[in-house]
Amino acid sequence: MSSEPRRAVVVGASSGIGEALARRLAADGYEVGLCARRRGRLVDIGNELPTKAYVAKLDVTDAEDAREGFFDLVEAMGHVDLVFLNAGVGYENRSLDWERERQTVETNVLGFTALAVAAIRQFERQGDGRLVGISSLAAHMADGNAASYHASKAYVSRYCDGLRYRVQHLDADIGVTTIEPGFVDTDLAGGDLWLCSPETAADQIVAAARRGKRHAYVTKRWRVVAWLVALLPDLVKRRLFS
Repeated sequence: MSSEPRRAVVVGASSGIGEALARRLAADGYEVGLCARRRGRLVDIGNELPTKAYVAKLDVTDAEDAREGFFDLVEAMGHVDLVFLNAGVGYENRSLDWERERQTVETNVLGFTALAVAAIRQFERQGDGRLVGISSLAAHMADGNAASYHASKAYVSRYCDGLRYRVQHLDADIGVTTIEPGFVDTDLAGGDLWLCSPETAADQIVAAARRGKRHAYVTKRWRVVAWLVALLPDLVKRRLFS
C-alpha cells in the first residue's frame, strides 16, 4: 500500500463551504491546498489544520493568473487526489447593473472553466483524480432577480456533465462530481428553507466525492424541489421566478 498522503485542493477556501471543506478534509487526514484571494485568511486557516496545508493566493476573475497559480500549487503539493471548485459569487441584480453581471460571469463561468480544465489536465498527467464542481440548485431554474447567477450555475452543472462524459473514454481513473446545494448558511444563502450549516454541507460533499458519485444534492431533500421545478409549466415558473 502506498505511503503517500492523500491530498486535496479547495478553491474558495477562505470562508463558508470552502473553509468547512478544508477543515473536514484535514480532519480526514488529507493534506490540503487552500486557494482564495485573501491569503492572510488562508494562512490562519492553514495554521489551524491538523495536517500540512499549502496556501495560494488565487483570483478566479483573472483566468490565466488563476491557472498559473493552480499549477504552481499542484507542483508544490505533488500528486493531488481531489480538487474542489467552490469559488463563486451571486447578486440580486434586477436592475442589471453591468459590473455585477460581468463579475458573476467572469467568476462563475470563465474562472470555473479555467480551473476545471487545469484540474482535468493535471489528472490526465497523473492518471487519476476527481474534480468536484460546486454548482447550485439554482441551476434548475431562472430568476428575474438574479439572472446571471442562475444561468452561471446551469453552466457549471452542464460543464461538469460534459467533462464527465469526456473522461469516461480516457485510459485513466478520473471522475467528476457535480454538487448542487440548496440553502447553506453562508453569505450566498438566499433563503432559509431547509437551511444547513457549512459543516453539514461539507460532510455531504466530501462523502459524495469519496464514494465517486456523479451528482449529489446538498442536503439530499433538495432533489425533490429540483424534480418539481422540472415539472412546472412555464406559466407557473414565470409567476414564481419573475
